[in-house]
Amino acid sequence: MKHSNDELIARWRGEPAPLLPLLHALHDRDGYLSDDALRAVAKGLRLPIADLFGTVTFYHHFSRQPPGKAAPRVCDGPVCKHRGTQALLQGLPGATVMPCAGRCDGPVPVLQGDLVRVGSTPDGLAEEPSPLPPPYPGDRGECVFAEIRTHDRATLAGYRSTGGYRALTAARDTMTPNEIIDVITASGLAGRGGAGFPTGRKWKAVAQAPGGPKTIVCNADEGEPGCFKDRALMDHDPHALVEGMAIAALATGATRGFIYLRYEYPQTLVILEDAIAEAQRVGLLDGFDLYVRRGAGAYVCGEETSLLNSLEGKHPFPRNRPPYPVTHGFEDRPTVVNNVETLCAVAPILRHGAAWYRDLGLGDHAGTKVISLSGDVQRPGNYEVPIGLPLRTLLHEWAGGPAPGRTIQAVTMAGLSGGLLGPDALQGTPAVTLDEPCLRARGAFLGAGGIMVFDDTRHMVELAHEAMEFFAHESCGKCFPCRIGTQRLTERLSGGGPVTLDAWTAEVTDIGDAMKATSACGLGTAAPLITDSLLRYFPDQVARHLAGRKA
Repeated sequence: MKHSNDELIARWRGEPAPLLPLLHALHDRDGYLSDDALRAVAKGLRLPIADLFGTVTFYHHFSRQPPGKAAPRVCDGPVCKHRGTQALLQGLPGATVMPCAGRCDGPVPVLQGDLVRVGSTPDGLAEEPSPLPPPYPGDRGECVFAEIRTHDRATLAGYRSTGGYRALTAARDTMTPNEIIDVITASGLAGRGGAGFPTGRKWKAVAQAPGGPKTIVCNADEGEPGCFKDRALMDHDPHALVEGMAIAALATGATRGFIYLRYEYPQTLVILEDAIAEAQRVGLLDGFDLYVRRGAGAYVCGEETSLLNSLEGKHPFPRNRPPYPVTHGFEDRPTVVNNVETLCAVAPILRHGAAWYRDLGLGDHAGTKVISLSGDVQRPGNYEVPIGLPLRTLLHEWAGGPAPGRTIQAVTMAGLSGGLLGPDALQGTPAVTLDEPCLRARGAFLGAGGIMVFDDTRHMVELAHEAMEFFAHESCGKCFPCRIGTQRLTERLSGGGPVTLDAWTAEVTDIGDAMKATSACGLGTAAPLITDSLLRYFPDQVARHLAGRKA
């Protein structure tokens, strides 16, 4: 039975953060968002019609005409592009491309309706669950992956069989909010979504901030190309996320929470909603209302203030800061924004202690980081590494190295946002280690932990062009340094600009410096790392590219 516009508006109007779920309900019903439906939404939610149209058309996955949602969308991310994207586009009627869809460990994903299939040819597409992490190859121990391979881990019974929800119960019954925050602070847990801000400090700031209701927001947008760790955690260990958010609520005094889930994970939506319902049925979330809100495809929504605007039904531009979300977050109230991996680490830390977590790292580094490893490597997948692990150990010992007869030419760091590391860094001394101080000394950063591997068959200028083209496409357009800068760098990488290496380098460097100094959010400041690292590690390929233009 199809519900009318008025019925769907009445269903969602009184709910928190109503716009996205209402738009999805209409999109699911018709397969696209018609003018009539949007006018009804604008009237029902009292939104300016022009603002609503601008917001809807900003997202990639809200279709505005048939066949809309029913048409296949094929990933053309940096890994999938070399694994069969073109064959799928040619073989699937009505297919169009979509940016990296978070299945780099099992390319190529095709999204059609709410069905995700993977394969390299139209006849070879099949539904496949998210791969579990491979058996742990290290000797330090894991945190968020320690129990994820347990049978039925995604169910309440399976989660409880290995101590699930004991930390929440103990925190509720025997600990004060300050004591919870003290343990998290002492552990050294920092944001695992890219920014690396100390989690305990963020929670303390929200706990001490005046006003309410306070909110816990989980950033599960995971739109960075090459990142797919959060999908594995949510699909196989959803109760770990629910428990972590509930503990964060106890620590900060929050009474509501939202999981902002990326659009390209439709099966994950069902898994999360089932886990929340299980926890609610047995009273584990008493006093904490938890909701899932599905995004609609926009890379910039991975930035926390853009995410908050999207959640509130506004155009998802990044906000000017200060003020910060800890005091003026969701609905301008105190808000914690943490990503999936960070929140999944909370319960194990409370159960085992702060010292246990710190000791999982190497040297002076605390804890672990999940790395999504993909591309030209024999064993791609998610690996939970101790912070400080040598990159060579991950690539060659844990993941098997490149294919026989091939060598690794480059890896991307932080998905694409951390730029490239080339042969000089990969083979040099001292060895590159997976921690922020080491990587930042080389002009890169670890960020969300996506590492894509490219062997000696890849053309690095072409790769840099594809990466910059992605950033230009995903720029929200709010600030002109990013909006124009990403376009100009894309042009320089595709044949525009000076033809001598010195002049090309000077111009590209100047554009990048302006972007890093004046862009409004991390997209504009990170994008130039692609060209910076291209020039640092592959000047010979840039020179050949320019020589070909002159010829």
